[in-house]
Amino acid sequence: MLETDNTLASLLTPIPLSIPIPSPASRPDHGLEELAAPSSFVRRHIGPTPEQIQEMLQELGYATLQDLIAKAVPQDILTQQPLRLSTGCSEAEGLAELREIAQQNQPFRSYLGMGYANCVTPPVIARNILENPGWYTQYTPYQAEIAQGRLEALLNFQTMISDLTGMDIANASLLDEATAAAEAMTMSYALAKGSHCYWVDQGCHPQVVEVLTTRAQPLGIEIVVGDPGQAELDERFFGLILSYPASDGGIMDYRPLVEQAHQRGLLVTVAADLLSLVLLTPPGEWGADVVVGSSQRFGIPLGYGGPHAAYFATRESYKRHLPGRLVGASHDAQGQPALRLALQTREQHIRRDKATSNICTAQVLLAIMASMYAVYHGPKGLKAIAERIRRLTLTLQRGLHMLGYRTGSTPIFDTLRVKLSTPNATHLIQEAQRRQINLRQLDESSIGITLDETTRSQDVVELWEIFAGDTPLAFPVDHVMTEGIPPLPDLFARTSSFLTHPVFNRYHSETELLRYLHRLQAKDLSLTTSMIPLGSCTMKLNATAEMLPVSWPEFAQIHPFAPLDQTRGYQILFEQLEGMLAEITGFAGVSLQPNAGSQGEYAGLLVIRAYHQQRGESHRHICLIPQSAHGTNPASAVMAGMRVVPVACDSAGNIDHADLQAKAAQHQHELAALMITYPSTHGVFETGIQAICQTIHAYGGQVYLDGANLNAQVGLCRPAELGADVCHLNLHKTFCIPHGGGGPGMGPIGVAAHLLPFLPGHRLMQIGETTAIGAVAAAPWGSASILPISWVYITLMGSRGLRLASEVAILNANYLAHRLDPYYPVLYKGENGLVAHECILDLRQFKRSAGIEVEDIAKRLMDYGFHAPTVSWPVAGTVMIEPTESESKVEMDRFAEAMMAIRAEIAEIEQGLADPHHNLLKNAPHTAEVLLQDHWDRPYSRERAAYPLPWLRQHKFWPSVSRIDNAYGDRHLVCSCSMPED
Repeated sequence: MLETDNTLASLLTPIPLSIPIPSPASRPDHGLEELAAPSSFVRRHIGPTPEQIQEMLQELGYATLQDLIAKAVPQDILTQQPLRLSTGCSEAEGLAELREIAQQNQPFRSYLGMGYANCVTPPVIARNILENPGWYTQYTPYQAEIAQGRLEALLNFQTMISDLTGMDIANASLLDEATAAAEAMTMSYALAKGSHCYWVDQGCHPQVVEVLTTRAQPLGIEIVVGDPGQAELDERFFGLILSYPASDGGIMDYRPLVEQAHQRGLLVTVAADLLSLVLLTPPGEWGADVVVGSSQRFGIPLGYGGPHAAYFATRESYKRHLPGRLVGASHDAQGQPALRLALQTREQHIRRDKATSNICTAQVLLAIMASMYAVYHGPKGLKAIAERIRRLTLTLQRGLHMLGYRTGSTPIFDTLRVKLSTPNATHLIQEAQRRQINLRQLDESSIGITLDETTRSQDVVELWEIFAGDTPLAFPVDHVMTEGIPPLPDLFARTSSFLTHPVFNRYHSETELLRYLHRLQAKDLSLTTSMIPLGSCTMKLNATAEMLPVSWPEFAQIHPFAPLDQTRGYQILFEQLEGMLAEITGFAGVSLQPNAGSQGEYAGLLVIRAYHQQRGESHRHICLIPQSAHGTNPASAVMAGMRVVPVACDSAGNIDHADLQAKAAQHQHELAALMITYPSTHGVFETGIQAICQTIHAYGGQVYLDGANLNAQVGLCRPAELGADVCHLNLHKTFCIPHGGGGPGMGPIGVAAHLLPFLPGHRLMQIGETTAIGAVAAAPWGSASILPISWVYITLMGSRGLRLASEVAILNANYLAHRLDPYYPVLYKGENGLVAHECILDLRQFKRSAGIEVEDIAKRLMDYGFHAPTVSWPVAGTVMIEPTESESKVEMDRFAEAMMAIRAEIAEIEQGLADPHHNLLKNAPHTAEVLLQDHWDRPYSRERAAYPLPWLRQHKFWPSVSRIDNAYGDRHLVCSCSMPED
């Protein structure tokens, strides 16, 4: 738990875990009793039945799961004690307990602003995207042919952002507004020539300034916060960021300052409120180089801080420096338009420590919702919403003036800075809270009020009454309400058109939008279709019971900076979840703030850096990273101010202990950390992990364990007991938060006791010790509204259920490896010939024997109704398969049969029975359009192309496009919706 002040501590009376912990003696040896209990959630989550488990064990040659685990996991790291968690419960019981916690939250009416606004999520979007597993169980669209639906929705998002900001190009979203601003700063820094100062508008939201400050420190960037009206930009600066409008509502003319910046070669970033750009001149029209912000108010619930889709837009000339993912247009093998991820996508895995960013994810599900909000309302609807908000804000201002208050002289959109004649802001705040209203205290003599889409006329009257105090309103309310409002000054009023593409002007009835959403969904393969066997990505069940609380208003409708005494339920949830994760990992404490795995890596390394600094060892800056590591690892290390030294792997794929020892000894005086993934990136429980950690500690370094593969450890071994000092936990992998088509995710970190004082703090909520590293995300607890998913999962599974999940995940992986090894050799195995929870199949031989690339097999799998495993990573020419514990033996057998059938198709090429250039694999995937063409000139039948196995006739998933030409799309980059005539 993050250290807090006494006020917060007094609120945290935890709800005890009500179910007693079983003693080891009370558990049957076979460990499958949870699967037999009718009310147990465990039997719903774990795919194989007890009978199927025994069948798989028998095929592998083991009598029990315990026998298998004893051979797959090194004995010296296996824990002998059950997790000190509840014994699990039914879905109804778990949700009832969580409901009691949720009811201790108080969703007051919020006028706090700060980049977060109440809004209306159209029910057609809430039901058919947010609450629809056909959207939230999709994986990142790396296999674009079976991801055309969400790629189109993301292209709509990019178009919406480009149009509203007036910029050339926009990415497919980032984690939050503060992170987007930090990415803009580091992009500007990378393009700078020797300058190290960044100028920050004092009108930026305070959480943005705090995250900028955190990001700047390890890179040696100096943050200078100032008044844009008095800014003096000299040779010290490489860039600046402006707020439009300012956090207190003022709208300024930045043109002179932007011109001054450009004359000195500085890049100008603007943090802009997206809805205001419907009315205001877009930053791209007055010189901005980068525009960032949040799309939260486009139909996304507040959620106590997230998840929300940030945006990042820039000029065409900076497209190769754009962080995150970018959707671009291309064409398929038939010349038809098709979409795919473009340019720098997954560049971390290629460029590693030379990558421009460690961001490898997005907020896809939320970006899709925001884009559909714009599709549903269209440009006229958005303008009507924005004009209504501005009208109510000016009406509120007029009444406050009649009450004797001053509100500033600059134009406004939705926010007022109300100046008080005496310093009694605290009293007014308290009066508002008695009415269950939150106002923002800017200082003792100023209060901020931000209106939004949900504000009503009676809300404005109630605000007047609060400011009038005991005095009745002395002005004619009806007259003030109906009086006209002045237009925006010409200097600020938008004159350019936006959202002119037909997609934003066609689907304004619910019927039309509903059909559009379902057409897009039908183009995407999700877990509702078949297993997604992606190694290292853990596409397990995201149970409906886990997802339901996300939509509860007690979780969804709370501002991230609401007073802590209104969020008691959230604080209890945080404390309990932190306790659960600490127990599972063995660490002394957990921070829930990092809102992605990449951010967890970054935060963990910052904690290590702060620890060395406090000990007077700031010179420790070397980070050892195995060559097999995730590409985000080296990128995160560089962001944390460290220098990466790679460590070799041996022929078995394990860390080369001799090379590690030599590198650690060579850099012992500067050694800061080792980053290691366990089980290994190659899908094996390496022996000697404790000795590796001891080596690093002996030379004064710390061990960072990448938690990507924690789902193979839960209940079996604990990272802290392996010797790790820090570990990030991918809640979207091990703990069931869905991938959402490429986001959201969560990456909290666990730390050993000596690192507790350095966990991320947040000055806005006064949490964290004086040694804390500072905020790494905009909201104090990251994407708080999806944390109930993991709480429900752990609570329902219980101690033994969680261990059983790990055991079955290892069983399923070994079963598939055993079945497929005769056809596709398993590249890496442990000492006893077993893998962990995933396995790598070596396909490199087929390029020599048949001219077949790994991509050909990936595309052919689509014809069998499956998403490909992870392709060519961590070893080129291979696939990494992870079935997870949630897939039944029946489904795994279907996948194995598909892979065997593809091997037979390859054999036909090897034997000269099939054309090496014109065959089932090279031409895959086969769309319905291709198969229905009158002319069929392929040397195989349509039936073999479409229905290679009998069970496909019962349910066939049709790819919507043929194989996509990625190179063409990168050469002819189009990243927004083209008009039909184009």
